[in-house]
Amino acid sequence: MGRRRGEQPVVPDTDFVSYYGKPILNGPVWHSPDIPGYLFLGGLAGASSLLAAGAQATGRPGLATVAKTAAAGGIALSLVALVRDLGKPKRFLNMLRVFKPSSPMNVGSWILSGYGPLAGAAAASAVTGKLPRLGALATAGAAVLGPAVASYTAALISDTAVPAWHDGFRELPYVFVGSAAEAAGGMGLLAGPVSENAPARKLALLGSSLELVAFKRMTDRMGMVAEPYHDSKYIKAAEVLSVAGMAGALLGRRSTVLTRLSGAALVGASALLRWGVFHAGVASAKDPKYTVVPQRERVNARR
Repeated sequence: MGRRRGEQPVVPDTDFVSYYGKPILNGPVWHSPDIPGYLFLGGLAGASSLLAAGAQATGRPGLATVAKTAAAGGIALSLVALVRDLGKPKRFLNMLRVFKPSSPMNVGSWILSGYGPLAGAAAASAVTGKLPRLGALATAGAAVLGPAVASYTAALISDTAVPAWHDGFRELPYVFVGSAAEAAGGMGLLAGPVSENAPARKLALLGSSLELVAFKRMTDRMGMVAEPYHDSKYIKAAEVLSVAGMAGALLGRRSTVLTRLSGAALVGASALLRWGVFHAGVASAKDPKYTVVPQRERVNARR
């Protein structure tokens, strides 16, 4: 009996590999920094349009101008990053040849095509002071499309077989919306007049809180598939900057320096989160265990 207890198993631990050492999934063909930048800048733009509309409605012209400029610049750079990854501008235009509601990429292309000119017109009017009525209408139109711009990329990446993206489909839109609000509020604190930044502070705090709570709930629910997120240096840095930015936004209401620093921290946190989400997805697609183990667990649960 004692000898049996002392015996060691002769079957080695399961090594999740595929034939010829090839990944089970075809990984994302998107590249960094183009696509992480596209994800971040689009979120910044969409949420900034909401902030701009709120600032304009409450009589904060300085903050409104900063937010409108951030929205126009963000969406322009986001499109540049997207087209650069696509390789040819006509590939983006080709997506507008049809309207396919079942395709997040196609729907997103139409959203960007409608949002971009509105954000540009709003910013141009604010900076030049010309055509204020047209600028106000453009601001309102951009604010209507802003939430879609900020969130559709979550649907885009979760509508794939990449484990770390697909398995987070329930909470990822909330993570991205929170991150977008964090970036827009942070930009308002960083560049807007201190006397007008109350809406930016509230938006940043609300966005950071939503992002942290939704991300924690997502990773807890995903189990082992969330390991690439836990191992990501980008995610860890984003969490630190987010907490630091929230603390600075709360404590530095009368300090210009602390307000600017907290704004920069919040913008950086949002950017690092998008980089972390992107690279975690790439890592999960390369490792077969994140595909095989959840499949086996689902089969066993049905049995």
